[in-house]
Amino acid sequence: FLEIKQAEVQGQAEEAKRRLLLLETTIYRLRKDGIVMNYNVTLKELPERYVASVRKVIPTYVHEGMLWGILMQETANLNLQNGDPCYTLAIFHDGEHKESDVDVEVQKSVKGSYQNTENVVFKTVAPIQMASAIYKGSYEKINEVNEAVANWVRDNGYEFNGLSFCIYHVSPHETKNPEELITEVCYPVLKK
Repeated sequence: FLEIKQAEVQGQAEEAKRRLLLLETTIYRLRKDGIVMNYNVTLKELPERYVASVRKVIPTYVHEGMLWGILMQETANLNLQNGDPCYTLAIFHDGEHKESDVDVEVQKSVKGSYQNTENVVFKTVAPIQMASAIYKGSYEKINEVNEAVANWVRDNGYEFNGLSFCIYHVSPHETKNPEELITEVCYPVLKK
């Protein structure tokens, strides 16, 4: 009985320690910056999915549209069926920010089975546990959202477990107004 009680109290102590660490890092950031970026970071799983994928080295991040153009052009005659739900996302394979020659992969989840084309590869992608934050607005905000998610990962006892990516809930394909864009910044994670 005492050993069970000891384990319970130890668990409570670890939870209190985690909360204290979170408070300390928030206080530190407030003193340092004077602001805390207010993005709601959540932990969830992106399910297994079958995707149409294009991966290339492009001049800069703003040229990502080239990859989407290739994907749409080469699959136009395939009558692709959107996945349910349909995830459209970009994975950044360099692992860190680069100014030029960036390795980017775009993916769109689809239903059915298709033959690869010259640049489009169809594949099944494993589920991913991720920390993410959804925000509305232009891509100019993406660095501060990345920072908020990365800080959450560090402050909550997780570690990075793969390449960061963005899910486009409302993309330039759906709207020309940058303030209507809805993007989810995602980091695959593992509990430490």
